[in-house]
Amino acid sequence: MSFLNLDKDKINATAVELNQLLADYHLYYQKIRNFHWNIVGRDFFTLHEKFEEMYNDTQVKIDEIAERILTLRYRPVSNYSEYIEKSNLKEASSSLTDVEMIETLLKDHGILLGQLRSTLDKANEADDEGTADLLTGYIADIEKTSWMLDAWKMKSGDNLPKA
Repeated sequence: MSFLNLDKDKINATAVELNQLLADYHLYYQKIRNFHWNIVGRDFFTLHEKFEEMYNDTQVKIDEIAERILTLRYRPVSNYSEYIEKSNLKEASSSLTDVEMIETLLKDHGILLGQLRSTLDKANEADDEGTADLLTGYIADIEKTSWMLDAWKMKSGDNLPKA
């Protein structure tokens, strides 16, 4: 890793974690597409559009993760069979209600945040600021999207506690 000034032994652990994250993001992407295609009901227009925004964003992140693995001079996992086998996420039914879809995505966000933070820890241990910077942005994005999806689930009269 002389051209990146990174320790090859330390960066290997980061690449392993990035490949795990890549598998997770692929299943997440397909789940959002599933929900986008199969949403019905009064919130169709709102959620159909939101899901499209989410899967487009995820598609970009998938490419960035794979390119980061390549930048570190490792091969990204690139077959769906590997993604399904490796991922911490599971496929979802295409007949969920709107609320079940949102709850499923929020659960997945918790899993993704765990993997993002685990990968960030490995990047920090390897002094890999490039990967750390990428992941920190992803964490903020997932947290914000989670807040929005959770707010959608709330009833109109619900209030958040004072800080």
